[in-house]
Amino acid sequence: MAYVQRVLLELLHIPSPTGRTDHVQQYVGEELSRLGMQVVMNRRGAINAVLPGSRDGVDRAVVVHTDTIGCIVKRLKDNGRLEVRSVGTHSARFAEGARVRIFTDDLETVYSGTVLPLKASGHKYDTQVDTQGVSWEQVEVRVDEKVHDDAGLRELGIDVGDFVALLSEPDITPTGYVNARHLDDKAGVAAALGAFKAVLEAGLVPPVNAHLLVTCTEEVGHGASAGIDSNVAEIVSLDTAVVAPGQQSREDAVTVGMGDGVGPFDYHLTRYLTGLARANGLPHTRDVFDFYRSDLAAALEAGADTRVALLGFGVDATHGYERTHLDGLNALAQLVALYIQSDLVFPEWDATAEGRLADFPSLAVQPADEEGPREGPIGDVWDD
Repeated sequence: MAYVQRVLLELLHIPSPTGRTDHVQQYVGEELSRLGMQVVMNRRGAINAVLPGSRDGVDRAVVVHTDTIGCIVKRLKDNGRLEVRSVGTHSARFAEGARVRIFTDDLETVYSGTVLPLKASGHKYDTQVDTQGVSWEQVEVRVDEKVHDDAGLRELGIDVGDFVALLSEPDITPTGYVNARHLDDKAGVAAALGAFKAVLEAGLVPPVNAHLLVTCTEEVGHGASAGIDSNVAEIVSLDTAVVAPGQQSREDAVTVGMGDGVGPFDYHLTRYLTGLARANGLPHTRDVFDFYRSDLAAALEAGADTRVALLGFGVDATHGYERTHLDGLNALAQLVALYIQSDLVFPEWDATAEGRLADFPSLAVQPADEEGPREGPIGDVWDD
């Protein structure tokens, strides 16, 4: 967990709104190379690292993403400030007051600033500061430079299309709570790296090749639409689990997602993971998310022929001032490490892309002349 914490803090200090992720992907790629994994990158900037298994021809993948929500400059205002629109889905309510970095086309020139509501001064607007609306049209970015008009902004090298990153400002309390913007999904990345590191340092060879796919466009819906190897039979995405009234997710436990706004996840793989957590005494819960999609949706919509499941770390106030707990990240990392070491849910059936109908593993009641239902793929940890 010391490694997970270090990596998490370093990731959080690297601004990476969707569309400007080269720096963070370089960091992750170098970290994976140091761990001894084979690393390649596709044209879209996604990283695919492989931990070789004992047999070829069938693989599994753990998927995380490094891109975060953020902003992009929409207009240079005549008052010397910036109108922005959101990158990814998040409310301007949580952007108000955020410190930001503004990235220009000159890679050496980065400006600081603050997101402010249009009516920011109570001494000027009195109660209007409480009654103005909440939207991206109601905020602007104040640049920390002596600039008073749009011409001044252009002289600084700022232009429409420049990225504006909301600073994370992470804080880990003595009680283990992690407060920061962009825990989604940098906490998932840190947990994944910790899990693969543990398996590698233990000298373990997994039964099948284990990919770690690190995407960089999840927040805008593309995510794992490219980069999934055709041999991959199972995908487990690591992402936020929603901690809110009406949800079962907790900050101090790993969540097995059973479904999201796109649909339910694979019946067998989700219960396999739940059983694996239970058999090893990991704090866990199950949950369903209404207004939510992950890398899995992008992969399936792109035609991936694979089982899918979601493991989450509980996050309070997602896409806002987020909070999770080190205990939950620990449970997530342990479950991922256990999953990497285990075999596929259906090793024989999923070893090929197609098979006979008679061999298809299902929940159907066995015929009367059969001895009984098929034994679960991991014995006593199979979650009936």
